[in-house]
Amino acid sequence: MGQTSWIRAALLLALLIAAAVLAFGVIDHARAQSAPQTDKPFVVEYYYKTRWGHADEFIALFRKNHYPVLKKEVEMGRMLKVSAVAPFYHTTEDGRWDYRVTIVYKNAAVAHDGYDSAALLKQLFPDQDTYKKEEQRRFEILDAHWDLPIKDVDLQAQ
Repeated sequence: MGQTSWIRAALLLALLIAAAVLAFGVIDHARAQSAPQTDKPFVVEYYYKTRWGHADEFIALFRKNHYPVLKKEVEMGRMLKVSAVAPFYHTTEDGRWDYRVTIVYKNAAVAHDGYDSAALLKQLFPDQDTYKKEEQRRFEILDAHWDLPIKDVDLQAQ
């Protein structure tokens, strides 16, 4: 192989190495931007759209059976805050939701750790049959439910 061939091969190899380093850097940067930081609070909005005429029943069941669990998890330190809102006016049917519950978790790791609340549920609700029936009913009267993790957007950033 001549000297020109060796130079071309070396340049090609250097170019491939540079492309690989650049690609891995871009991938790593994208991963870092999309992955939630584990040392910061992690916020998820939970939307509930009930069947027409069942919004009051839904929130009564939510307050009775789910909110106590969420409050206990705040006491345990898993969550920092739980709040809920309802729209003041109505929207189009396709964009309609009746309640948005916002949970601020301690961090992303806690939000995704697969916490098993079975023992807590038995402690809070000794009558498990009633609890299960009411929770089933709470979900029967839903038309839709979705969870939306959110992140802050720095509007001052350039």
